[in-house]
Amino acid sequence: MLKDKEPGSFIVRDSHSFRGAYGLAMKVATPPPSVLQMNKKAGDLANELVRHFLIECTPKGVRLKGCPNEPYFGSLTALVYQHSITPLALPCKLLIPDRDPLEEMAENSPQTAANSAAELLKQGAACNVWYLNSVEMESLTGHQAVQKALSITLVQEPPPISTVVHFKVSAQGITLTDNQRKLFFRRHYPVNNVIFCALDPQDRKWMKDGPCSKVFGFVARKQGSTTDNVCHLFAEHDPEQPASAIVNFVSKVMIGSPKKI
Repeated sequence: MLKDKEPGSFIVRDSHSFRGAYGLAMKVATPPPSVLQMNKKAGDLANELVRHFLIECTPKGVRLKGCPNEPYFGSLTALVYQHSITPLALPCKLLIPDRDPLEEMAENSPQTAANSAAELLKQGAACNVWYLNSVEMESLTGHQAVQKALSITLVQEPPPISTVVHFKVSAQGITLTDNQRKLFFRRHYPVNNVIFCALDPQDRKWMKDGPCSKVFGFVARKQGSTTDNVCHLFAEHDPEQPASAIVNFVSKVMIGSPKKI
């Protein structure tokens, strides 16, 4: 299925050899050096352009097996999207398909990127993060809103109370659950209200809750308003579940997918 595809094309499937794990098959541009040293014929080399990796499931999340520099991810979706930005331990970046290769083979019928995103969104993605603060922004949005909200938060006296929340992204929107009920129980931000998500553009770190962590925020419409926004700020709870993957999932899959008005 992958032999004639572009480098970076991939398929994730259930692993037959390791129960509970997943196999990642991907097309690469050149065979590994160990194969090149064997002086194989061109036809045999072409067969070496599909490489196989194992994705193991652990209590911390999913990760590429045998690659100590690889972080843990809260979901397969997060792992795939992060590797579409940077290859990390893979030979090259993953190429997000704009059609389902199985459908293409069976019926030669394309599936749009929007539909693929919608399918990913149905599965949802979740992880734990530090909830830092919510700051009213009037009509401000974009990177400026995240930057301003964090600037206000860092000088706030007394500093806001932070707590670990379960951060879930789904087709319905973003749901925060404070399992300790320290600040609230559950807050939901409908998909049509979430308008922007990004890391702090100044790359400032949150250091009040253990090791310094990257900060990100999402901007949502204030409840009952069509013009005023609120920026909600968070920090990584576990660096092995990177903020960049969360931001990427929200930005590309949720905000980037067609919305029902």
